Amino acid sequence: MTQFLQEVNDRINGVPIQRCFHCRKCTAGCPLATEMEFNPNKVIRMVQMGMKDEVLNSSTIWLCASCETCVTRCPNDVDIARMMDTLRQMSIEKGLSVPQKKILALHNAFLTSIKMFGRINEPIMLAHYKLLSKDYFSDLAMGLGMFLKGKITPFGPRTRNMAAVRKIFKETKHS
Repeated sequence: MTQFLQEVNDRINGVPIQRCFHCRKCTAGCPLATEMEFNPNKVIRMVQMGMKDEVLNSSTIWLCASCETCVTRCPNDVDIARMMDTLRQMSIEKGLSVPQKKILALHNAFLTSIKMFGRINEPIMLAHYKLLSKDYFSDLAMGLGMFLKGKITPFGPRTRNMAAVRKIFKETKHS
């Protein structure tokens, strides 16, 4: 077993990646596979082969929407979405350049909203994303329309047990 595979397995703390027997059901169901540099099955194989630099520098890990279609289709219960989340975090920790800067901005805005409120607070997350991405006006008309239709509320919900949320971030080293 490669060191990279062991590190990914330790971080996902679930079904080992080597349980994948490459049936490609994950890739067949992935709505973004056609946009990815490497399909989900190939990323698993690259992790198994220890191709750390290639995986962590690929655009694929940033294009995964974590919709979990791959997970529901996997006959061996390999959590590919969690693996992709883990790979994104490893890439951030290594300080690697992210090909999709706006996706990284959304990722960071999402995590910040969860850290602050325990849930997604859409207005705060949206404002944070806009500041990080520097894309201030591209979807302003659509956002205004969503607000007027009540799809975006000015105040989001807050989790009652913020101590539990903080504990999760601490235990997963997402400071």
